[in-house]
Amino acid sequence: MKIRILNGKLIDPGSSHEGEFDLLIENGKIAAIERQGAIPKQEGETIDAKGLAIFPGFVDLHTHLREPGEEYKETVQTGCNAAVAGGFTTICCMANTHPVNDHGAITEYILGKAREANGVHVYPIGAVSKGLQGEELAEIAEMREVGAVAISDDGRPLMNGNLTRRAMEYARNFDLPMISHCEDKNLSSEGVMHEGYWSTRLGLPAIPSASEEIMVARDILLAELTGAHLHIAHVSTKGSVDLIRRAKERGIRISAEVTPHHLILTEEALQDYDTNAKVNPPLRSEKDRQALWQGLKEGVIDCIATDHAPHDINSKNVDICQAAFGMIGLETAFSLSLRLVESGTLSLSELIEKMTIQPAKLLGLPAGTLSMGSPADLTLVDGSRTFRYYASLGGSKSHNSPFDQCEFKGKVVMTLIAGQVVYTEKKDDKKD
Repeated sequence: MKIRILNGKLIDPGSSHEGEFDLLIENGKIAAIERQGAIPKQEGETIDAKGLAIFPGFVDLHTHLREPGEEYKETVQTGCNAAVAGGFTTICCMANTHPVNDHGAITEYILGKAREANGVHVYPIGAVSKGLQGEELAEIAEMREVGAVAISDDGRPLMNGNLTRRAMEYARNFDLPMISHCEDKNLSSEGVMHEGYWSTRLGLPAIPSASEEIMVARDILLAELTGAHLHIAHVSTKGSVDLIRRAKERGIRISAEVTPHHLILTEEALQDYDTNAKVNPPLRSEKDRQALWQGLKEGVIDCIATDHAPHDINSKNVDICQAAFGMIGLETAFSLSLRLVESGTLSLSELIEKMTIQPAKLLGLPAGTLSMGSPADLTLVDGSRTFRYYASLGGSKSHNSPFDQCEFKGKVVMTLIAGQVVYTEKKDDKKD
């Protein structure tokens, strides 16, 4: 089957294409990229992208799909539905399922469920330790053989330094990145938000910046010792950005991600005890937020990742001290991140790079570009369009977003995977 996408503006940092191009898709792959009007008419479907931007499908290195075990929060199918609605065609899912993805059978189960979904490329991330207990290494070789693309105990920090070292050595030997959730549980203790002005004013137990930074420093030293590729998840503090910057200057194999919510929100978002703004690591100070913007601009932070963390209403509609950490983020990630372009911090091409080819390269994924012969995974966006986001109308099974009913700019209107349209905006979305 042939599809022509005409009259759009293509931005693909992975192939250095930027401008007014038409695309020809044949057998699910990019068959031609030509200046507008140069692709001859032929049989097949035509998509008129006039007024739209054409990007490679977004790549998310940090998604929680909850299946197996917590299907009442999210399934692989509903997570993939949310992904395509947000323009994501490739997602990597964390291991904190029930049972934990700590051996090959669970990895295979997740991949099987993904094949039944809507075409989204789902790459499992295996656990570092069995049961996420931080005591014994998981079956790393077995998971890699089946299809795991990295290892992480995300959600539970690895407090045992010796186990962390051995995990990095295994990861290096199997050419797997190790994704680190940097948190000293002894320091964060029962904290629910950032330690600072607002935690004092609200009278809530707090998590100091040092809880993250101490573990970032430890893991950097262990990465230097072992030669492993260390990837720091959801960086949230100025101190962490500074540590990562210095580690890169020393030539250590380290990369890092930041979430849209840490880029946009601060601790002030919890002033009304909004449990949907309770995340781990917590929303930090304005000084930290500005450092994250600068770190992303400089390339100290390599990419943007959602940390999409769905929770049912019973996990959030409780006292803030008992509420679960996390918010959904696949469907708001691009619109939130676009604010960095509007501020002049990043160019649009730089933003797309940090949501496509850059995360794909970090984990060696065959995604993130629309070069000739590559899979036709792409996203069409109306960058000037404003819309109101309703979490209850999204693809996710859960609705825990502090951005519910907020107005955004930059609307994903269509997503294609292997040349097949897997998402088009709902008619109800167009009312805004």
